[in-house]
Amino acid sequence: MTFDTQPSISGYGYRIDPLREEDREALYQAASDPLTWAGHPATTRHQRPNFDRYFDDNLSSKQTVVLRNDAGTVIGCSRYYPAPDVENSISIGYTFIDCKFWGGDTNYAFKRLMLEHAFKTYDEVWFHIAPSNIRSQKGTGKLGAVWRYDASLGLMGTPPEDWKCYTISKEAWENTVNQRENASQAQ
Repeated sequence: MTFDTQPSISGYGYRIDPLREEDREALYQAASDPLTWAGHPATTRHQRPNFDRYFDDNLSSKQTVVLRNDAGTVIGCSRYYPAPDVENSISIGYTFIDCKFWGGDTNYAFKRLMLEHAFKTYDEVWFHIAPSNIRSQKGTGKLGAVWRYDASLGLMGTPPEDWKCYTISKEAWENTVNQRENASQAQ
């Protein structure tokens, strides 16, 4: 299947664009607060050498998008990648959002852009989350994704690690969107 892993899409007050070298400094500013990585397995990613390795990996993947708010400020990044244990699949992961933008609808809005794009090609989307990353597990659950199983997987050429594997179907996503819109209209 042909799928654009680096689309330019805007909506809901946010924008995603292909990650470029010129995004390095702005993305580092978004990643430089240690709190952003609290609860994440890569707790030292706010340190410049660790961030630069992370950025270089994302840039070379040709699958990473940079996340911007409607003012154009870079506030994080995310990646599309194939699930290593599911044929003809797509996953969303490697996401971080600057802790200054936690809470509210930021994660939902970005994932909405990414999921809507993915569902044009796929009927389900996978998420692989480290067992220690409770924040991401909860956030993914709020999207309507469900835990399917735990697995030891090598993602994007890495040695196998333990992951919690979640998925969301197109139908479940549409239900989540409808529920949120109905709740918003009721207020």
